[in-house]
Amino acid sequence: MQRVARTGLAVIGITTLSVLILAARCANYRDVFVAGNVYFTDADCYARMTRVRMCEKKPGLIVRHHDFENFPQGTTPHTTAPFDYLIVGLAVMLKPFTAHATDLAGALISPLLGLFGGWFLWWWSRRMTLRYRWTMLVLYAISPVLVHGTKLGRPDHQSLVMLLVTVAICSEWALQFQRSTKWSIVSGVAWSFALWVSLYEPLILLAFVAGCAALRYREFFLAQHRRIGWILFLIILAVAFLIERRLPELRPFYSGPTFENWSRTVGELVSVSPLHPIWFQWAGWLLIAAPVLIWFALRRKSPLPIFVIVLLAATYVLTIWQARWAYFFLSIFALALPSLLEPFKSRVLAWSIFIVSLFPILHDWDTRLWPNESDYVRRVQQRNESVQLHELALDMQSFERRPFLAQWWLSPEIAYWSGQPGVAGSSHESMNGVAESARFFVSEDWETARKILEDHKVAWVIVYDSERAAENSAEILGLAMPQHPICIVLDRTPSRVPRFLVFAAQNGAGKLYRVVEQ
Repeated sequence: MQRVARTGLAVIGITTLSVLILAARCANYRDVFVAGNVYFTDADCYARMTRVRMCEKKPGLIVRHHDFENFPQGTTPHTTAPFDYLIVGLAVMLKPFTAHATDLAGALISPLLGLFGGWFLWWWSRRMTLRYRWTMLVLYAISPVLVHGTKLGRPDHQSLVMLLVTVAICSEWALQFQRSTKWSIVSGVAWSFALWVSLYEPLILLAFVAGCAALRYREFFLAQHRRIGWILFLIILAVAFLIERRLPELRPFYSGPTFENWSRTVGELVSVSPLHPIWFQWAGWLLIAAPVLIWFALRRKSPLPIFVIVLLAATYVLTIWQARWAYFFLSIFALALPSLLEPFKSRVLAWSIFIVSLFPILHDWDTRLWPNESDYVRRVQQRNESVQLHELALDMQSFERRPFLAQWWLSPEIAYWSGQPGVAGSSHESMNGVAESARFFVSEDWETARKILEDHKVAWVIVYDSERAAENSAEILGLAMPQHPICIVLDRTPSRVPRFLVFAAQNGAGKLYRVVEQ
């Protein structure tokens, strides 16, 4: 009877967790499913989905070059094959149920990875008999930054990296307490695939883990129970190298004034002040007490591994440098939370403190789910603009290659819908094209603009939100805002445009011009 009761409670628990995870990650469904189409949340997502289309058309293709951005040179991207084919595989499974299998797979892949991560944490924390494990599961399910990393309509490889790194860290945690060949295999596979997907965050995190473990346990690299894990680790990396046939770029970002100016306009690359209230919206008020709780954990020899504390501190500092590290900081903070709450012997007290600490997170969700009038109007406008930009892009479709020039953050979306390559792009590898498109939009000299179009063999020009285009372009180039930039002339006074640009179409989103030779 007790076994039946435990099984019933387990089913109720994992069902509740699953509903909470999916409800949080699919709360933006109205912004993703609009007018019968799927619209992705970020520019990089459209670049990823363009890769997926290429893989669908030619199964087995490994995309090593992007010719749909930074045209005509293209780019050599840092993105790799595993996430491409993960989406392709999901699309194959969805084809019997929908005519938009590829787009739907792209929309669903990250929430599903978030769900798998929740299931793994539920199972792992149960095996580890963590006393306050549900605090970890609840924070994982509703933390806004973790939700953002795996939300609906965001097919970004970060969601896969988050899952793999979480599994790897949990495996290393388990190996601290048991000499298990199985956990060694899981660790080796998780770390190697994480490095295959992205040789940036996982490499730095693995270096911290290996450094801490090697200092504390000298047999970290040589222990017999870990050998099979290291063998699989090296085999998978070797396979990755043979498949990708290129060395990953160890330098994650470029340098120079143009890149620095551009990076300040990208949310994931901005710094986060330690005093910014967004920390509490991500982690809750318990973050204030974290240093004290860590001190207690160190003093009483808590089961919390030293490497987890080091990772927590390191990712906190890295998040101050770049917001993109917040995904990993919150993941590790959630993992550490049950052990940090161990000093509280009273479950009622511990849970009361945890629930009160969630107030900033719940307030953030309140504003998301029930926005004020201005936020609601802004969201509706964004949906309408996405539909209208899609319509403009459809006007550019052709069997011939007819490149276009548009703002960098719009270029991946236009390339996806039109099938045409763009001068700009949303990746740092497209920096030359980003700079060229910015020069075009803020130029006040039509000959200069014409030269840019000729050099990049541009056939179409799209002008969207001309004031924002001018401000962003001037900021990227480090210039003062010009009085009469070309983008505003194209938007407001088409009659003053030279003959090499022919007005072709317009709607509420913007205007489309065709470039003609003279």
